[in-house]
Amino acid sequence: MNDQDAQKTIALPDEMDEKLRRDTIRALEPYGLRLISDLATMSEAEAVKWFVWNLHENLDELRKLEPTLIGHVVSSQLTVCDGQSMWTECSGLEKRLEFRCNWSLLLKYPTYQSEEAYQLGEGWIDLFIGSEPPPRPVLAPEQKGYLHADSPLFPNQIFLYGWIGTGVWDEIKPQLHHPNADCQTDIFLRDNFLFPVKSGFDFVTGPAGAIGITNLEIRVTSHVRPNTWVKNK
Repeated sequence: MNDQDAQKTIALPDEMDEKLRRDTIRALEPYGLRLISDLATMSEAEAVKWFVWNLHENLDELRKLEPTLIGHVVSSQLTVCDGQSMWTECSGLEKRLEFRCNWSLLLKYPTYQSEEAYQLGEGWIDLFIGSEPPPRPVLAPEQKGYLHADSPLFPNQIFLYGWIGTGVWDEIKPQLHHPNADCQTDIFLRDNFLFPVKSGFDFVTGPAGAIGITNLEIRVTSHVRPNTWVKNK
């Protein structure tokens, strides 16, 4: 095989991935082309399709709205496996953190100094805990995760797959089991950390139509209840 044939062999999978991406995005086009003013009347599934299409096909314009995707954590589950890993080729200790969350899309309008939030429905966040990214799902060196597009529920629902370092896990672990009932955990994905997985964007990878994430911001908030005094009669 000469060099030219080798280059064609390498390029073929990329071309197939790009074709799959275009087919996926084309199916979302009727939703993505709707006006932003229609978001308030869209269903949660329609709003997800609007968001995914605009990140892929209208990224520069969407950036002007400073979008932030917020996952409000409803429940969490830690899985520890000591043996043959499902994510890596070698055996050993594996930790995965799963969040069930409610997704919302926050759009800021700098011109008007205002912001609007739109509900995107329930979903899941599945994070590998380790010192480096796992080979599955495939991630670029500095990539933290992607919004999954290879699911029977996509694009009606959002799933996030990625990883966090052990240092981050040590920081948030005590907060996830906070005794305060008013403790709330949110995961923020800001506009400058969201990029469509497409040809030419080599710093993010994932299934066709996915959205690569280069940073995760986990925010834990505790709302202190005011002390009240009740007089006994």
